[in-house]
Formats: sequence, structure tokens, C-alpha cells
Amino acid sequence: PKFLIYVSGALSMWGDRMWHFAISVFLIELYGHNLLLTAVFGLVVAGSVLLLGALIGDWVDRNPRNKVAHASLFIQNISVTVCSIVLMLVFSYKQRIEQIWDGWLTVVCYTVVIVLADVANLASTALTIAIQRDWIVVITGYNRGHLAGMNATMRRIDQVTNILAPLAVGQVMTLASNVVGCGFILGWNLVSLIVEFFFLSRVYRIVPALSVKPPVVDVDQTYLQRIERRSQGMAESIINLLNLKQFLSFCCCYQIFTHCGTCKDGWRAYYRQPVFLAGMGLAFLYTTVLGFDCITTGYAYTQGISGSLLSLLMGVSAITGLMGTVMFTRLRKTYGLVNTGIISSCLHLGCLLLCVCSVFAPGSPMDLSLLMPYITSNSSAELGGMAGQRQKHTYPLMGGSNQPLLPDRSSIHWTNNTVLFDNVPSGTAPESYISIILLFLGVITARIGLWSFDLTVTQLLQENICESERGVVNGVQSSMNYLMDLLHFIMVISAPQPQHFGILVIISVLFITTGHTMYFLYAHKAKRKRLCQLQKQKMDVDSRSEE
Repeated sequence: PKFLIYVSGALSMWGDRMWHFAISVFLIELYGHNLLLTAVFGLVVAGSVLLLGALIGDWVDRNPRNKVAHASLFIQNISVTVCSIVLMLVFSYKQRIEQIWDGWLTVVCYTVVIVLADVANLASTALTIAIQRDWIVVITGYNRGHLAGMNATMRRIDQVTNILAPLAVGQVMTLASNVVGCGFILGWNLVSLIVEFFFLSRVYRIVPALSVKPPVVDVDQTYLQRIERRSQGMAESIINLLNLKQFLSFCCCYQIFTHCGTCKDGWRAYYRQPVFLAGMGLAFLYTTVLGFDCITTGYAYTQGISGSLLSLLMGVSAITGLMGTVMFTRLRKTYGLVNTGIISSCLHLGCLLLCVCSVFAPGSPMDLSLLMPYITSNSSAELGGMAGQRQKHTYPLMGGSNQPLLPDRSSIHWTNNTVLFDNVPSGTAPESYISIILLFLGVITARIGLWSFDLTVTQLLQENICESERGVVNGVQSSMNYLMDLLHFIMVISAPQPQHFGILVIISVLFITTGHTMYFLYAHKAKRKRLCQLQKQKMDVDSRSEE
């Protein structure tokens, strides 16, 4: 069953990584080389998981494991398949579609694409919660050593697919066309759907424990029957008093109220967990610009880093991420799970100090005068002189010093492997690379501690959450992750210039420090609780020996 889970997970992750990479490029191509649709898509995805995470987890808890896995798998792959067909039609007949309904059909197509992609992401979230947070725990027989091994292996697969899958679909799109790229993703999802369905069904039959699932809540059945009778009586009264249309409106409002209650209960369950602080600490790590996302990539280009070098750095970061998974398994065996988190946190924070140093190192474009409009003229002149001296380390971009971190795609040449700005002078180099070297050295080495810490918190959630609440709590955890991820985009919107990136780095380190501090508090409470239990057991043994 472990091998089948690995293969199924690899196929699923490969498809997810290809789709996430391709949909962003497709949306940019569709909207005339503009980032608006991509931004709307990101906002819709993050907002939907934030609002529906608890409901998804509750649905995972309340239904049999095989039905949850099969339904999530089917919805995800079919949504991507239909979305790929729509994209192929739009790319093939874009000019004709723009002439229908005065262009409104194009808006409808954009809406359908974003909605289907969002549904696929929600289904992927449900599948991840079901397989990686529940099935794996049952398959390992609640053995902590085996659970740590499976978690680490799944993370290694994720790291490898994160590099290779976008590369594969990107080459198809570059060498052929966007239509062929959509067809490639469509075919992959159909084949993957069949293989994953068969493998998960096989695992469900091999492991009988997967068919046994405890009730979601342990409540008095008499109380439930009394509530049900009251609801039926109230419904009959309303039907007699209101017409059908009003009754349907009431039912809709009742369903919304019920779902809101489910979300509220899910967040309460998350807060009650003994690992609440550890989960919150992990969520705080998402509010950062210190990763290989579009923000850091955009900043790197403003500092003269070529696309080929950046892709090489991403490959090195994947290797350090794999090193983190290896370090996690060894540290857990030697020092235990809680201490592994402490060591990983210290390593993560120590490496990020290099990023803080890069803010003040030679070559840094940080200019605090842009954030202080009310300073005196003398101070302004002094800061302006300092900024002028430091700006010579930065490539001049179109639009002056207020060029955003994310430039419009029309000002970029897109080649097979490299992205170059139109006005970056080729053959020239900045005076000092010290700042950018320290930044990426810190980001790359920090991934060792980051992924080890992530695996630590993941296993703590798996081990300490009761089986009946495993889905809803992990759903709320996904919501928290997306919420904190949204904050880092708000940070960039508030300070979009390259000269502000140093401020964003410092704020990111503060958020990460807060997250690790939360974990340290959890570790202190867990150790104190463990010590009390050992003392109690010792007292029981002493009392029995005296008797």
C-alpha cells in the first residue's frame, strides 16, 4: 500500500504542479499580457479555501474514506479536463469569440475558466487532507517511525515534481503551442484519473482499517432525535404559513446558517487542539517574501539576475529542501519529534539572518526616504544622496525609481529558458553582488530548516488530532495558511517598489520569528505536560511498591 500511495501521490502532484504553472501563463496570454486575470484567480483561490476550508474538512470527516477520495479525485480531474477544453477553444477561436455578444462571451469564458480552476483546487485540497493527513496515518498503523518516513517521502516527491513538472509542460508550450499544452494537460489528467482511481481502490481493499471510521461527534442520540422532531415540526408550520417560494428562500437561508455554524465549530475545534500553537506557528511562516515565488523572482530581475541563473538557484533550493526531509527523519529518531521542531526552528531563523544582513549590505537598493514623505528637506537631501549612491547597484528600469516588483509582461522577452527586461543593459554588471548573494544564500539554506519544521508540525497534527476531527482541523489549518499567504501579497501591494523590498524582508522575518515563538511555547507546554505525566507515573509506581 505504501508504494501505491507514493505512485498515486506522484501522479496527483505532477498534475497539480503542471496545472498551477500552466493556468497562470494561460491567463496572462488570454488577457493581453496583463496580470489582472492571474491576480483575480489567486484571490479567488485563496478566498475560497479560506472560507470553505472548514466545510471541506467536515465533509472529509463525515463520509467514508473511499467515497471522499474517489469524489475528490473525480471532481479535480474532470474540472481540469473541462477547463482545458474551454481554454483550447478560446485560444483557437479567440477573435470570433470576442465578436460575439459585444465581447461578453469572452468574459463568460474567463469566468468559467477561473471557476473551474477554483473547483479543481478545492477538490485537490480535499484529496490532500484525505490522503496525506488521514490515510497515511491509518496505513502506518499509527507507528510514529513509519509515519515520519511516509511524510518525508511524500514531501520529497513533492519537491521533485515542483521542479520537473513545470519544466515539462513549459517545454511543450514553448516548442508547440498553448493549445497543445492544454491538450497535454487534458490527456495527463484523464490517464491520471484512471490510474489513481485504481490504485486508491486497491489500497482501500488492502488495508481493512481504512473502512473503519469513528463517528464525527459523540453526542446523545436522544438529543439528536428531539432536535430532528422539532425541526420537522417547525418545517411543517412554515409550509402551512408560507408559499413555496418563501419556503425555498427560508431553506436556503437555513442552509447558509448551518454551513456558517459548521465553519464556526471547525474553528473552535482547531482552537481546542493541544497542537494549536504549533499549527498557528506554521501558518505564520506563509507571510513571507523569502521564497521562490513571483515576488522574489521579480526582485531578482531588478538586481540583474538572469532567468537561467534563477532557474539554477531554484534547482539548488529543491536539493536543500530534500536535505531538510532527510534531516527531519534523522533528528526525529535521535531527539524526538518536539525537539526536532526546536532544532529546525533555530536553523531556519539562523539562516534567515543572512537575508536581514542583505538588506544593509552593499548593493542593496533599500531607500527609506520613499516611506517618509514628511521628513525635513535637509534630511531628505541627505537620504537622497545616500539613495543615489546605492541606486548605482540597481539596474535602471522603465518608469523610474518607482518601478513595481511585478512589471507588466509586455516589457519582458519570453524565451525558452530566460527572461530579460527590455532596458537592462547586457554585458554590464552591478558594482556589488553582496546583497543579492546574501539574500539567496539565506533563502536557499533556510529551506533545510523550513521543510524539516513543516514535516514536524504536520506529524504533530497527525498524531495529536483525534480521528473524528482530523479532516475539519486540517481544513481550518489550510484556511489559516491561505490567510497568512494573502497577507504577504497585501504587504507587496503596499510597498511594491524594489527599494521597499528590504522592508518586506524585515517584516517577513518578524512574522517567521513570531511563528517559531508560538512553536517554542507549544514545545514548552508539551514538555511540561510530559514531565508531569512521568512524575505521576513515578508516584503511582512508588505507591504500589509501598503497598
